[in-house]
Amino acid sequence: MRWERFFDDLEDQLAAEWEAERAVLESEAERVRVAREDLRTRLVAIARDAEAPVVLELADGFAVEVELATVGADWVAASERVGARGLVLAPIAAIRGLRVSRGDLRRSARPSSDRGDLLAERVTFALALRDLSRRRVGVAIGVDAGAGRTRVLAGTLDRVAADHVDLAEHDAGAPRREAEVRGYRLLPLSAIAWVRIEAAVGVPVI
Repeated sequence: MRWERFFDDLEDQLAAEWEAERAVLESEAERVRVAREDLRTRLVAIARDAEAPVVLELADGFAVEVELATVGADWVAASERVGARGLVLAPIAAIRGLRVSRGDLRRSARPSSDRGDLLAERVTFALALRDLSRRRVGVAIGVDAGAGRTRVLAGTLDRVAADHVDLAEHDAGAPRREAEVRGYRLLPLSAIAWVRIEAAVGVPVI
């Protein structure tokens, strides 16, 4: 009986040590996973699983309650919740924060094999804007003017280059006619905090 108890105790001890070692390894693997996780991954999870709207806070100080619709390679498209004003496209680099529910925050941090829409993953912000330019869609653009100042420009994107756009400025909602154009601007993509389009237009490219 003593030998049986000895082996039983030894087996219990080895099992406890194995469980402790496994917990350490799982904890270390989780730390490594979290260290490698980027914002885009969390945004994909929120767009897929969010149970409540989020508040998108952008570089120019603009904050808007939205539902994330699409997460591209380096941008998001979100439908505005208040006033049905349309869709907002924002570079991920211009996001200064998202106010989310506790449940959505925790769900977005869980490991998932779902990387989201693989087509969207390849579409860059510049490519999405090129689609708007091709379709001659009127836009409003929020520009970070620095020192907490915001400038909102309205018009049509005439050209979208590698790192900048050509904007023909005219009244919001007006068609792009030469007689209606007040002027032209070159805008670096890095200066654009958001682009708003009418809801009826739909999310570009995706």
